[in-house]
Amino acid sequence: MKKIDLTSMTDLFGSSPPSFFVGHYNYPDVLVGPMIPPLIGKGEDIQILDRPDRWYGKPIEELVGYRTRLIRSALRVHVKKFEDNRMLELSQELAMAERPVDAEVHFEKVPKFRIIYDSHSPPMGPLGHIEKLEIAENPKVNLFVEKTVSDTDFRANSGLNYLYSQGLPVTDIIRVLSAGLLGLKKNRKLVPTRWAITAADDAISKKIIIKIKDFPEVDKYQLYSAKYLDNSFQILLLPREWAFEQLETWSGKSAFNPHPEPVITADHEFYSGRTTYASHVTGAYYSARLAVVEHLTRIRRQAAAISFREVSSGYIVPLGVWVIRETVRDAFRRPPLIFETLGAALNEIAGHFQTPLQNWIQTSAILDNTMKQRTLLDYIQFKGKREKIK
Repeated sequence: MKKIDLTSMTDLFGSSPPSFFVGHYNYPDVLVGPMIPPLIGKGEDIQILDRPDRWYGKPIEELVGYRTRLIRSALRVHVKKFEDNRMLELSQELAMAERPVDAEVHFEKVPKFRIIYDSHSPPMGPLGHIEKLEIAENPKVNLFVEKTVSDTDFRANSGLNYLYSQGLPVTDIIRVLSAGLLGLKKNRKLVPTRWAITAADDAISKKIIIKIKDFPEVDKYQLYSAKYLDNSFQILLLPREWAFEQLETWSGKSAFNPHPEPVITADHEFYSGRTTYASHVTGAYYSARLAVVEHLTRIRRQAAAISFREVSSGYIVPLGVWVIRETVRDAFRRPPLIFETLGAALNEIAGHFQTPLQNWIQTSAILDNTMKQRTLLDYIQFKGKREKIK
């Protein structure tokens, strides 16, 4: 990897990881364009700059360092009226690439060097408005991406799930969706990156849930754990039909909770699914749900799943919902603790959090439903015991 001279920042030549970003401010007229570092290379040291699926386990300082190297090369475009825009077309070609692409940019003026943090997407580095953009080589495009993008009769959700079924990382799928390259020709539009992240997590997990509902239920309470960047997760699988809940709290000792006591937020769905956006937990809900259903697919079981998340003081800046998706995925890489009773599982969970167990129980819709409603199996077992006593 070769470092570039930054003495004239109105001109930039570098290798995009590839990376593409669509803002959401001033929607539908948004800032759009590729992100390019002042570096040249084709290896992992360039690709890693915009690959959240490869970031798990790295410290905050290193992650922020990745983002400060990427310069947002932006032009303002209407999300639906972007045809015959040569610079946007070149940006879309970069978005489709499967490995770094050399590009040259001339900015209107020196980029603004600031970092923008967002709860959904990774931090954004310096921003420069494009005056001219050129690609120095032909991007190499994955055959499945090329097929999906070229099919203008393929609906966006179908395209997302097709790319996922072919093994493409969610990060790549989000980039293609955000660039307005999926869906029916008449419906194609640019999608702000933060919205594209949630849309991809949601659409892919919904498709998987349909399959999960045909699987038998887990037969015991299973508890999975993981901790990363002071985000502590406990994921509990209950032997019941499909349901999902994300519970999270930013403890009184964290930088993002102005209250002295932890406040728990929650969103959930039961077997029939959600009809509204998970407005309390927002994008984290869909990222965690995707990781959960991926695991249930691997073990060919269904369950009611509760994801408990407690954030403490070490999580000093928001890095995006990839932290949730990858940490929950990591939890499922290790064998679970197995419990015969819900009480035993909850007692184990209590030992991992600063937040009192009672606070979690009072907030959880799934725990409330589980504790108040007996299943048919519970009734049969109870009836059998009663007759035995007689």
